[in-house]
Formats: sequence, C-alpha cells, structure tokens
Amino acid sequence: MLLQIPAAAADTVSKKGDSVMLDLQALATTDAWQRITSSLIDFAFKLAIAVVVFIIGKFVIKRLYRWLRKILVHKGTDASLTSFVLSLVKITLYFILIISIVGILGIETSSFLALFASAGVAIGLALSGTLQNFAGGVLILLLKPYKVGDYIEAQGYAGTVKEIQIFNTIINTPDNKAIIIPNGGLSTASINNYSLEKRRRIDWVLGVAYGTDFNHARQVILEILATNANIEGDPAPTVFISELADSSVNLSVRAWCPSQEYWNIFFEMNEKFYTRLPQHGIEFPFPQMDVHLTKV
Repeated sequence: MLLQIPAAAADTVSKKGDSVMLDLQALATTDAWQRITSSLIDFAFKLAIAVVVFIIGKFVIKRLYRWLRKILVHKGTDASLTSFVLSLVKITLYFILIISIVGILGIETSSFLALFASAGVAIGLALSGTLQNFAGGVLILLLKPYKVGDYIEAQGYAGTVKEIQIFNTIINTPDNKAIIIPNGGLSTASINNYSLEKRRRIDWVLGVAYGTDFNHARQVILEILATNANIEGDPAPTVFISELADSSVNLSVRAWCPSQEYWNIFFEMNEKFYTRLPQHGIEFPFPQMDVHLTKV
C-alpha cells in the first residue's frame, strides 16, 4: 500500500528546501565577502607597514651612507676605495631593505631567496660582462693602476678620474664631459696614466727658415725657456735639429716640468716662441716651392 502525500504538503516541502538552499548560498557568499574583506584589510595593513618601513629604511640608508662617507674621508681613505666601498654598501643595504619588505608583505623570504639564487645563476650567465666589470673594479682597487684625481688615457678617451664605482669608472675630459667606462675593459686594456710620474717631458717642434743661424736660434730658445720657473734645470732643456724638411729646418725643443704644470707651460711657451723669435730675426717660413725654367 503506497503512502500518498497531498500536493499542498509536497509543495510546502519543496519551498522550504529552496529556502534552505538560498539561505546556504547567502551564508556562503557572506562568508566569502568577509574573507575577501579581511584579506584586503590585512594586505592593506601590511602594505602600509611596508611603505613606512621603506621610507624609514631609505632615510636610514642615506644617513648611514653619509656617516660612513664622513668616517672614510676623515680617516684619509683613498678616494678610489671610498667610492667603491660606498657603492657596495649602498647596494647591499638596499637589497636587505627589499628582502625585509618582501617578508612584511607575507611572501616567504626563504622561497624568495631560493628563487633569487636560482635566477642569479641564469642572470650571471646572461650578465657575464657585468660580473667582469665588477671583478675589474676589484682588480683596479687592488692593483691601483690609477686613482681618483689622476689624468689617464684609455679606451680612446682622456680625462681626469672623477669616481671609481663598482662596475664603471667616470672620467671628466678637459672640456668637462663625463665619460663612463666599464671597469672590465680598463682592467685588461692598456692605460696611459699621465699622473703616475711626478715629471713629464715637453716636446716642441719649431720650423725655422733655411739660412737661420742655428746656434743663435738655440740660444734664444733656451733664454725663452729660462723665463718659466717651473721648467726644471736638471736635466737641462735641449734644442737640436730634428729634420731638414722641404720648407723649413725643424728644431726639436725638449724640457722637463712637474706633471701638473705640463699644459700651462706648453701653451705659454708656444705663445712666447711665436712672439719673441721673430724679434731676434728668426723667421717661420711658409711652405714654398722653387721652380726652375730651362730655356731650350
């Protein structure tokens, strides 16, 4: 015998079931929104802390940078080593700050470091030139082929070394252009360091006319050189005939001076040679050609 449920009762049960389902869905939605809201608030709180830590950390790094710089300068540390150490310390401190911020945001730092180490191998292979520049910077500081303040010529450029950084060396040309040269090339290529020696020899080539009394010209040139107190007497300046050219007799003039006075003396003597030699009857010839006509 089958039990028959009235239609009205079945409809009532169905409506109650639908109501329960709707209540469960509403509860699940409410719980999901609560979780999302809680997560957003938690992330916003962590993000705010991370921003505050970054600002404070950046301020502290700047203060430590200045403090360390004052200490190194006060102790008379070599300027080249000072700039290198400061650059290295600054990069290290910023790296630590970034790791700290990542940890505050809830990212697992151990996983991050492992990922960073793995990526470092790939990046190291891709940036082998950059690592070479870093190694070159270390070699430059150890071997000291030049230092801050030296006037060098390398990689097709010449200028005064302004700063030695971790990866590059910055030089200022005489017309005040900043040239950035990678340390890798500087550590393996030839470098002409004009400031390494205390003295330099200055060379002039003066063309005088044929028929000029050489002894008289030499005496006048030596007298002109003697007017500059920075020209050294030992070894004494020399004047000799270097070439019998097409239109002139070329005289080579050599003198020694302190390295830092090289260009001042060079330009000053050029002006004096040009103005005083003609006063003593020594002429600068123009290019000329003798043409002989033969009558047939």
